[in-house]
Amino acid sequence: MILLTGVTGKTGGATANVLAAQNVPLRALVRNEEKAAPLKESGIDLVVGDLADKSVVEKALEGVDKALLIAPNSDQQLNIEKQFTDCAENAGVRHIVKMSSMEAVPGTDGIIPGIHIQSEDHIKASKMSWTMIKPNFFMQNLLASAVTIREQQKLFLPMREGKTGMSDVRDLGEIIAKVLTEDGHENKSYELTGPELLSFGDVADRFSEVLGTKIEYVNMPLDAYMKTIAPFLTNEWHVNAVADLFAEIAEGGLDHLTDTMSEILGRPPISLVQFIQNHISAFKAG
Repeated sequence: MILLTGVTGKTGGATANVLAAQNVPLRALVRNEEKAAPLKESGIDLVVGDLADKSVVEKALEGVDKALLIAPNSDQQLNIEKQFTDCAENAGVRHIVKMSSMEAVPGTDGIIPGIHIQSEDHIKASKMSWTMIKPNFFMQNLLASAVTIREQQKLFLPMREGKTGMSDVRDLGEIIAKVLTEDGHENKSYELTGPELLSFGDVADRFSEVLGTKIEYVNMPLDAYMKTIAPFLTNEWHVNAVADLFAEIAEGGLDHLTDTMSEILGRPPISLVQFIQNHISAFKAG
């Protein structure tokens, strides 16, 4: 039995869809049963409760031999992930797969990357096998800019000239599914990027190419951008943590590519052009 967390989010949901299609025995720990209803309909066993609740985690881990750990970013994330790891080890889980990030490297002073580093170290100190999944910027994050792209022909982000090898969560879901169902991924950290190293000016050019109209990238001051998105985040800690991640991109902290994704998938990763084409109704006016 495989236990999934984070299935109502982007990457966890993509992973659940791949595994469910393969008829792999699955259980998912979810907070919102209504939001997870489609997964239940696909045959996934649901345990409803909070990932921070030890008794709920212990219940979800009964009979599980592999687990995917995706926890939402918060000031309690490290405690939640450490507790999950300890419960998994006590439950006899053989292999734990953790969603981390490319920014999580030794010596980082980033808020969220620092949490990932400490959580990774805690997992590695357990008796379980592990795999660290380390992507960077998700193409799906661009859907948050769909309205301004569609109505103003502008992409507003605070990334300056920073570049990233952004990836599609559908690829990440397929990779995690492979890690959870195949041998040979034990005790490995996978830095995962898409096929192109792009500035956000390049991103706007890709949108222009697909949409057939000029899309302009507007570099917003970070403070102004964070004020814009603050109402959609959970608290001041979350605002500061996201600002920290965006500053990392703006300063060139993610300006490299890896071949890991294509090596695991056996095919090229999804390109940004393909992503835009797949979601054209969200971005194209009329």
